[in-house]
Amino acid sequence: MRLHFLGTGGYHPNERRHTACLMLPEVGVIFDAGTSFFRVAERVATRELHIFLTHSHLDHIAGLTYFIVPMLSGRIDRAVVYSAPEYLAAVETHLFSQPVFPVNPGYEFRPLEDRVALPGGGILTHCRLNHPGGALGFRADWPGKSLAYITDTVADGSYTEFVKGVDVLVHECNFSDGGAGWAAKTGHSYTSAVARIARDAGTKRLLLTHFDPQHPEDDPVGLPAARAIFPATEIAEDRMEIDF
Repeated sequence: MRLHFLGTGGYHPNERRHTACLMLPEVGVIFDAGTSFFRVAERVATRELHIFLTHSHLDHIAGLTYFIVPMLSGRIDRAVVYSAPEYLAAVETHLFSQPVFPVNPGYEFRPLEDRVALPGGGILTHCRLNHPGGALGFRADWPGKSLAYITDTVADGSYTEFVKGVDVLVHECNFSDGGAGWAAKTGHSYTSAVARIARDAGTKRLLLTHFDPQHPEDDPVGLPAARAIFPATEIAEDRMEIDF
């Protein structure tokens, strides 16, 4: 299965990175709908999409408004947006309010159940994360492969068991170790703390994402510090693709 990183930035886009979105085109599964969601249209390979939102902060939902042409033109038969009820309510009430965006592209909004069946025989589960306003972490398990997506949270270890043993852990890393204080203030993660989660959970591979947009450089978070704790750590980039 191939995972596409459509957006790897946090808070707002910069010249290098758009905000959060991951896509598995062959099964029509998407995680978050940030400003990079415009890249979904050129990768659609199914007639249905299943979109899972971690929360309703703007950098994770704004892209839902970008998909009106593929939806209204009939290129997609069905697009279901899943999240916690309070996050779905915020999207429906505010993002798609008449004064803000008067034409709903036709999304189905569905509150998350404990287990969601995924195309290809997979199962999605979720957990609550520590972030201002709250957020969700996702785990997707298919026969012989697994993926976890954790973003907008402090790396406090509360979800280590949830991501235990996954093949790929995609985890936010908004700050380097020098920004640990800011991570605590803003409800985000820093490099060494994320690497310790990956190590303690026994994951096979760690992909860092959701970087501070003030740092557009190749290594915005100090990759050597992460690799000293968990060697199989990589920095994700927009339009990067991996097999797992």
